Amino acid sequence: MTTVATSPVCASVECSNTTHLQCPTCLKYNITESSFFCSQDCFKKSWGVHKANHQKKRGPYDPFSTFPYTGPLRPVYPLSPKREVPESIQRPDYAVSGISKSEIAESRNTNIKILNAEEIEGVRKACKITKEVLAIAAAAVRVGITTDEIDRIVHEATIERGAYPSPLNYNFFPKSCCTSLNEVICHGIPDQRALVDGDIINIDVSCFYGGFHGDANGTYCVGTVDEVGQRLVNVTRECLEKSIAMVKPGVRYRDFGNVIEEHANRNGFSVVRAFCGHGINQLFHCAPNVLHYANNKGVGIAKPGHVFTIEPMICEGVHQELLW
Repeated sequence: MTTVATSPVCASVECSNTTHLQCPTCLKYNITESSFFCSQDCFKKSWGVHKANHQKKRGPYDPFSTFPYTGPLRPVYPLSPKREVPESIQRPDYAVSGISKSEIAESRNTNIKILNAEEIEGVRKACKITKEVLAIAAAAVRVGITTDEIDRIVHEATIERGAYPSPLNYNFFPKSCCTSLNEVICHGIPDQRALVDGDIINIDVSCFYGGFHGDANGTYCVGTVDEVGQRLVNVTRECLEKSIAMVKPGVRYRDFGNVIEEHANRNGFSVVRAFCGHGINQLFHCAPNVLHYANNKGVGIAKPGHVFTIEPMICEGVHQELLW
């Protein structure tokens, strides 16, 4: 039997010419499928789609290698594919587009929505699911588990309860929960980084159910955390408890920050100013803004029917953030 070798067909879309060029990166990673092109023009036109093939073969890497990190933590990419949500589950308005038009429409409205009894019950149901999912995620925290695996656990527990994971595609966020380790303040993206002994991890879980959002987070010690780290976690929890104890009709939203910062400062810690608590109902984020530092200019007075989060973020050292 005689076989005839044939040249591969050009990998560019809508081109079927025979090829004599191979992508140099594909050659490096020993990728043969869809790696040949008939010309530089076809290669350049296809680059945006073609480069995704490299990530499939590439090992773990830091996609932001030039970023001026403040500590030793680094992202570990590639991210896993976007997790799917069954069609039967009700979705928020940003699930497909990534943009919440309903929040944009309300963004300049400082009026704080007063929920009726039926709406409050809707929030309670969403919060109950959120609490259950957070407890499941917390039980999985251990040395060696990746934050992506925690995200998978959160995602599956959420959809098992007929809810949508609120972070997923919210402003294009790629995962179903936030996992913030060590020096990361909040909104950390779950990736391939495995937890190690001594880590501190915050897991932020939000679930959309029956047209309402629930929101909860917890901070957990991985293995043996040093004394300062343990005290930081405990003081942060105390700040939360002290501010929750203040909640009643007539309290100014700006006053929570006075109690939080006083307690944090007394214990040698600082309070993050760049992020805050927020209203939550049919919208994921809305009025009021609940600022956690003293002498802030927060607007509004608590009234029956208001629903909001208090989320003190407390730091060792200075409060100044470094944003992406």
